[in-house]
Amino acid sequence: MTNIDNLIIAKKKFKSRLIVGTGKYKNMRECAKSVKLSGAEIVTVAVRRVNIIDKKKPLLMDYIDPKKITYLPNTAGCFTSEEALRTLRLAREIGGWKLVKLEVLGDKKTLFPDMIETLKSTEVLSKEGFKVMVYCTDDPLMAKRLENCGASAIMPLAAPIGSGLGIQNQTNIKIIRSQTNLPLIIDAGLGQASDATVAMELGCDGVLVNTAIAKAKDPFKMAVAMKFAVLAGRQSYLSGRINKSIYGSASSPEKGRI
Repeated sequence: MTNIDNLIIAKKKFKSRLIVGTGKYKNMRECAKSVKLSGAEIVTVAVRRVNIIDKKKPLLMDYIDPKKITYLPNTAGCFTSEEALRTLRLAREIGGWKLVKLEVLGDKKTLFPDMIETLKSTEVLSKEGFKVMVYCTDDPLMAKRLENCGASAIMPLAAPIGSGLGIQNQTNIKIIRSQTNLPLIIDAGLGQASDATVAMELGCDGVLVNTAIAKAKDPFKMAVAMKFAVLAGRQSYLSGRINKSIYGSASSPEKGRI
């Protein structure tokens, strides 16, 4: 991979196109090793669930160096715009973070995003100087509205969070890709390495994976698998696939046959 193929988000360059979540691991050591093996340069951190104050409990910063890995504070667990705004403003006060991930959930069962609250939050945060990466539905119209509201990256779900179902609507992802120049990152629902490859082959700029790695029987092997799946998918997309045909096409030349 060359430097010209960097992932660029809010004018910041990243060599890896894999973003890794830090939740659901057995412990922080397992999380840190998985992140290292994945090659990820960005990790998401749920501000509402992270230990910031109690020095007696383990701190994520002791295991994943924020000077080497970009922390992406997110609003996991927020169900209203007010909760999300308060959470990210707190993150900015604590760590000075402006590159953030916004997610405003609609209900506890599906964990689908509430797009009305999400749009409202994106507009406010953008005006306040935040660089907002937004978890959203795979609705192309909503994705375009997010772009118009000032989003820095669009992050449609592949399937419900933690479901492992893979991309359920490839057509919508293709449409979103065709209508935006913003970074397009698949967020939520991937279950295995091949899902990440498919996402990249659709033209996505990256993928965010948490449960698929953290809850795998061997998180370390899955972290490595995701790393190479993203690389393979990206190279496949850039190479330009052959046209599909219902008929066969001989590989050997017709001329010069014995």
